[in-house]
Amino acid sequence: MYRLSGVVKRYRRGRATIDALAGVDLTIEDGDQLVIKGPTGGGKSTLLQMLGGLDRPTSGTVELDGTDLARLSEAKLTRVRAATVGFVFQNFNLIPTLNAQENVEAALVPLGTRAAERRRRAAEALESVGLAERRAHLPSELSGGQQQRVAIARALVKQPKVLLADEPTGNLDENMRDEIVGLLEKMWREHGLTYVVVTHDTAIARRASRVATIRKGHVKVAEN
Repeated sequence: MYRLSGVVKRYRRGRATIDALAGVDLTIEDGDQLVIKGPTGGGKSTLLQMLGGLDRPTSGTVELDGTDLARLSEAKLTRVRAATVGFVFQNFNLIPTLNAQENVEAALVPLGTRAAERRRRAAEALESVGLAERRAHLPSELSGGQQQRVAIARALVKQPKVLLADEPTGNLDENMRDEIVGLLEKMWREHGLTYVVVTHDTAIARRASRVATIRKGHVKVAEN
């Protein structure tokens, strides 16, 4: 379970001070599905980065299962990210010189998984997203939707507890958007994940059980 208390994230921009997050209090239960939406620059991605341990708050606490991520050493925080959190990004973030299988396997390297086990799990993950026959293809040889499926397989191959998605359909057309969102929701249900997605798309927000709207660093949560 996530528990955020009084989370502030402050940036300096020239002489101005910007509060990307302005005292956020938020609880996300295990297995929850939460959409974070709001205007550009409102703090959506900053909040997701806090949940994923990609950034630290200026003040406040970000607890995951009772551990304050903000107080962990960088080494321990890296371990949490590697073992517990799966990330899916708008721009896919695949390594262009690695094929689909190798991109998925890369997520298991920081965990010390043996090569044979990496190959087996990566192949199973690609099969689960419908890309078993594309595992030898480079990212440049895949469509945008296929690249995002590889990214989803990479996020899930390490069997995380949390799945965080930052505008995962931002570079896809409407039909592919619905396909990818459906796949993410399928994986959330089948794996019992805590699933948090940032989006500006109201069609995606309507599908979630809970929606956190963030404006000027302030969060309001509503049930759908």
